[in-house]
Amino acid sequence: MSGFQSVSCVRIKKDAGPGAIKGRGTGMNPANRFEAERLEAFDDGWDHEDETSRPQTTLIRDTTRSIIARNDSPDLAFNTSVNPYRGCEHGCIYCFARPSHAYLGFSAGLDFETKIVFKPDAAKLLEKELSRSGYKPGVIVLGSNTDPYQPVERTLSLTRSVLEVLERFNNPVGIVTKSAGVARDKDILARMAAHGLAKVHISITTLDPALARAMEPRAASPARRLAAISELAEAGIPVGVMASPMIPGLNDAEMEQILEEAAKAGATSAYTTMLRLPHELGALFTDWLQKYLPERATHVLSLIRQSRAGELNDSQFHTRFAGTGPYAAMMAQRFTRAVRRLGLDKERYRLDASKFLIPGRNPASMQMSLF
Repeated sequence: MSGFQSVSCVRIKKDAGPGAIKGRGTGMNPANRFEAERLEAFDDGWDHEDETSRPQTTLIRDTTRSIIARNDSPDLAFNTSVNPYRGCEHGCIYCFARPSHAYLGFSAGLDFETKIVFKPDAAKLLEKELSRSGYKPGVIVLGSNTDPYQPVERTLSLTRSVLEVLERFNNPVGIVTKSAGVARDKDILARMAAHGLAKVHISITTLDPALARAMEPRAASPARRLAAISELAEAGIPVGVMASPMIPGLNDAEMEQILEEAAKAGATSAYTTMLRLPHELGALFTDWLQKYLPERATHVLSLIRQSRAGELNDSQFHTRFAGTGPYAAMMAQRFTRAVRRLGLDKERYRLDASKFLIPGRNPASMQMSLF
């Protein structure tokens, strides 16, 4: 998967200047929008950063007693999800989940990628919730908010423990990740997929390593994500590609090539969304553009506003993922044509919730309990 040549012509500024931190998506740490007191950072002209002063990742235990999150959004194809982690060390500057860190009392900026909240009892809590008499079997999505295979998963293995529970209960799972680490769990996923119980979606925003390194500093390289698609597909696990988010004037020229390379690697479906910049994310992304792509910043922001009714964000259902206006319509048309040409628009695999079974209970006793 290393033979492709990216069509990207983006020139990332190597020296992003004061405030940029190597290996982090942002050096900004804006105040929590729910806090009354606000602290303003300023540049005193001295460069203090060295290897020892770079912000380190801190793990924080989550003591909440529930694990399944539910939503009623008409824009989403699922209504239940599990997030073993809150915050994400990948540090993607465009991540729509950044503002959610404010609910934990943290900043959407540097806090989001350095203060990682983890749920040590995720598997036990999930087993308890799946065993409840009122639980209605359905697809549970891992990665709906933050990545279930971010770096800390290598040591904590919370996502794997969740998959082990879902496999025991025959509960279908959909995974969204931009990490090649998902291939570690191909043993579980292959067994589940053989019974219609698992599907993976891998997010690829660009094929340009330099752009990826700047936008997604601790995520897997584009080549490794394509290799993961191949590895999962070869194991019999259905894989889709998410060409998301598409950022007008930045990575949108790569959309067709991303889809082509993913299809070659074994992807059988595809999705895309337009960049969203809710709450603090607008200022964070604007600052990133001005640091890494100053000559392109004004153009990119203008195109985003053209696709968001003059704003940097649109929170309305039905339009928030796709955008509006001529530019968004053109992007949607390009995507439709590309997936049709590549055969990525045909649903070949549907997850099956009918096989759900609480371990230790036979189907007959479960049926009797319904009456």
